[in-house]
Amino acid sequence: MTSFEEAETEETVTCLHLTFYHPCQAEKMMFRCLNFCKREQVRADEAAKFGRDSSVCRYNLMDTRVSRVQFSLHFFRKLHTSEYCFEIKNLSKKTKLTVNQTELGYLNKIDLPWKCIICFGDYQILAEIQEGESLDYFETHLHLAEAPILQERCLPCPPSLQPVPENGISPSFFLSQGKSPTEIDENEL
Repeated sequence: MTSFEEAETEETVTCLHLTFYHPCQAEKMMFRCLNFCKREQVRADEAAKFGRDSSVCRYNLMDTRVSRVQFSLHFFRKLHTSEYCFEIKNLSKKTKLTVNQTELGYLNKIDLPWKCIICFGDYQILAEIQEGESLDYFETHLHLAEAPILQERCLPCPPSLQPVPENGISPSFFLSQGKSPTEIDENEL
């Protein structure tokens, strides 16, 4: 028998790929303390914390608008299955966190979908889970996005950008006068 045949069976490791974006990264370098493009091992019983306090957080964001501890990720195995997942918990008292349109307040937590977008403030993080078998640890692999992860946001138009009818009179003009708009035939003008 060769040493290859006697070697332990190699275990695959669950890897959490995180792609970060912030519109001011080029000027403010808030991701300068993150280790991009190199996988990092995290023990399965540890929480991966993100925030600006380097004494508490494993992943530091260098921005005073980020909470000391913004959020944490916990690795776990679902009950009665062999499926491994992550749970995300918002640890910021001031900033809400959204995960694929689900808003999390302080201490709210949910299971992280296999692929999702995490947002808080101007931060956008694309999270993708690559399945593995290891019970002892998982890996994180951080990436930096050049362009926004969310290309379009469904925001209502501010009043100044609402469409104005062809006659040039805004509907808000009538509302401020306490009158409702009435339809007028072009020939009556």
